[in-house]
Amino acid sequence: MNPVTGLSLGRVAIGALALGNPQLAGKLFQLDVEANPQLALMSRLFGSREIALGALTLLSRGRARRALVLAGIAVDAADAAAGWLALQDGTVPKVTAAGVTAPAIGAVAAGLQGLRPSS
Repeated sequence: MNPVTGLSLGRVAIGALALGNPQLAGKLFQLDVEANPQLALMSRLFGSREIALGALTLLSRGRARRALVLAGIAVDAADAAAGWLALQDGTVPKVTAAGVTAPAIGAVAAGLQGLRPSS
């Protein structure tokens, strides 16, 4: 499977989970759902954007697809930075920061791989 297709399907799936069941999504991201009742709102905001980015990327072709992949790379790089910053300022424990940062870095790598010309 093309890395962009896999990444886009993953975005739609994670987004649907975050939108449809924000408490479960928060727990999967190892966040303290009980201590953060506003987390459901942020999860739904995140989820709707992931669904939109993933679906649009799946439906696009050519230059539009490339632009969406680049946007996804930027979003994922920002997510990785957010995880690292949360670790640095003590907002989350190491395991939570790693659980956010590592997949974001992997998504950046998959996006970059998807931009490479087919061999």
